[in-house]
Amino acid sequence: MTLTIPVAVGDPVSAGPDRGRGPALLLVGLFLLAVAGLAAVHLTQGTAAVQADDLFRLVLGQGTDADALVVISSRWPRLAAAITVGIALGAGGSVLQGLARNPLASPDTLAVEAGAHLALVAAAVFSVSLPILGGVGIAFFGGLAAAAVLLAITRGGGSPLRLVLAGTVLAMGLSSVTSSLMILNTQETRGLFAWGSGSLNQRGLDGVVQVLPVVAAGLAVALVLHRNLDLLALGEDVARSLGVRVGANRLALAASAVLLTAAAVTVAGPIGFVGLCAPAIVGLLAPRVPPLLRHAWRIPVSAIAGVLVVLASDVGLRMLFGPLEGVEVPTGVVTTVFGGIFLAVAAHRLSPGGAGPREMVRIGMGWGRRHPAVVIAAGAALVVAAGTVALLLGDSLLLLGDIGNWIGQHASRRVGFILDARAPRVASALLAGAALALAGTLVQSVTRNALADPGILGVSSGAGLGAVVALTVVTDASWLVVSAGAAAGALAVAGLLFALTLRGGLNETRVVLVGIGLAAATSAITSAILVRSDPWNQAKAVTWLGGSTYGANWPHLVPLVVVLLLAVVVLRGTHAELDLLQVDDDTPRLLGTDTARARMVVLGVAVLLTGAATASIGVLAFVGLVAPHAARLLVGTSHRRLLPLTALLGALLVVAADTVGRTVLAPSQLPAGLVTALVGAPYFLWLLTRVRTR
Repeated sequence: MTLTIPVAVGDPVSAGPDRGRGPALLLVGLFLLAVAGLAAVHLTQGTAAVQADDLFRLVLGQGTDADALVVISSRWPRLAAAITVGIALGAGGSVLQGLARNPLASPDTLAVEAGAHLALVAAAVFSVSLPILGGVGIAFFGGLAAAAVLLAITRGGGSPLRLVLAGTVLAMGLSSVTSSLMILNTQETRGLFAWGSGSLNQRGLDGVVQVLPVVAAGLAVALVLHRNLDLLALGEDVARSLGVRVGANRLALAASAVLLTAAAVTVAGPIGFVGLCAPAIVGLLAPRVPPLLRHAWRIPVSAIAGVLVVLASDVGLRMLFGPLEGVEVPTGVVTTVFGGIFLAVAAHRLSPGGAGPREMVRIGMGWGRRHPAVVIAAGAALVVAAGTVALLLGDSLLLLGDIGNWIGQHASRRVGFILDARAPRVASALLAGAALALAGTLVQSVTRNALADPGILGVSSGAGLGAVVALTVVTDASWLVVSAGAAAGALAVAGLLFALTLRGGLNETRVVLVGIGLAAATSAITSAILVRSDPWNQAKAVTWLGGSTYGANWPHLVPLVVVLLLAVVVLRGTHAELDLLQVDDDTPRLLGTDTARARMVVLGVAVLLTGAATASIGVLAFVGLVAPHAARLLVGTSHRRLLPLTALLGALLVVAADTVGRTVLAPSQLPAGLVTALVGAPYFLWLLTRVRTR
């Protein structure tokens, strides 16, 4: 796959140091001037009246003591944090892109930020009290471990799509662990929610001052090794032939990038996509400014661009929300939205020949393919058994006879109370799992992408955003209002996704990249809404976003049942069309199938299923990926056999996850969505190593 984004374009070695130095210096001057202007505006933003002329007099030593107190004690620490974080993430992203020779590499897409975030939250949970530099050390090892896992999965390289997919999914898995720790340890992690979305709020300058030497050290290592990084960009064989110690240099450069990221996360939390956007901005300018092809220029200019991105985001945030509420909303929300937009733009700059993983994985299909009825019957039996076990287990253990007495209305008051609360939860898990699994199968078939999933493509995040808007805007929102909000959010994101990707023919890589961008943007907007909501709504929404069956009751299941029945009716006669759609665009057209109509019908059903399931149980990750692939491994790709088995496996996965979440740590509970993410992320990463690309 070839990206036409001009990142690392040309030969960095042949771009001589004197060629184009004038334009490069002019560009740096313009960047610094923009930083100075944004910094001046940044310092004037706040509830106290400190204007630009007050700042000018303060610089000249003519300002009042009140002005100085406001700037120094309140605004200067936030500005210093923005500058420090921008430098660290911009430079770190540039180094990672050079090492991976991939324009989509960044601390986010390589899961470095997620690993650092998890390490710091784990330290807080276990009450490990460390100075700021100790926090940097913990974050460094967390980020380094995540990067090592990712490189092992991708074997140190791969296409931009494969790297982004693996890093995004690994980050989702690590974030699920982080969320689990925060839910189970609310006292120890109090106040970390806003920080976890990337907040520049600071308590004085001490933290930034202590981190500055770390940032300087990481930047120094990268700049000292800049020529070796240029040579590595030409390929390991070329670099080795020119005398570069490839292993040692790659390790040192990766450590410098992780160190820079760890410092940024320690100061402000994971501020998303700065390390992706800042080097990309520099890469877009490189063809016209040749020195930027060399990392001696590229790294520091990316650092300045990182400051521009962070400052512009923070200034824009406070202009949009006002001086008071703008401080409460994490700056990482804005940078993540920018990053989502960048991924969508990057997807549209794919060369026409770019192709993603198109082949459905066809491994292990033997006996089950010859005897699908037996496999489907076994799946149904397992679902019944899992549902029964789910009714028995929880904070109170019941016996099988208790269920019989409850059905016959002869149970004791205690057993009746327990099963009256537990049965709707089990039913919602079964139905939502079946709906999400079916949605995943339909999306994979229509997009012909073995790695597609409503969660990865942003549809689930859109449903979550719609539901959170309903929960926070409407006082005492009913389940019907939440369901409508979830359906509207899913439809909006799906419509935007396919409007952006189906134009000019289906491109599997474009669909996934745009979907990941939309998922990141909608999740960031959801975080912004939650931060600004009252604590009661925030707690409800956070639990619900984790995919929880808590509070489910029979009326809540009505929309989900209706949508599932509608899906069965619509899909009953579409097996042949689905089989043809997953082949290519031409074959179904030659056989008389209206591909546009069939695709829209199938996608519409998938969106409705996702919206209904999300409204019922919250956001569940990976169900629409794991269940379809497990079904294909058992019975093959024929949708006549695939759809029923997929629904059964999805129901089995979610009810098992819900049972584990309710039982293992009882009386504490983990949302089912976090458990499915903990199972689904490793499965996806294994699947990524097995998928074949053309």
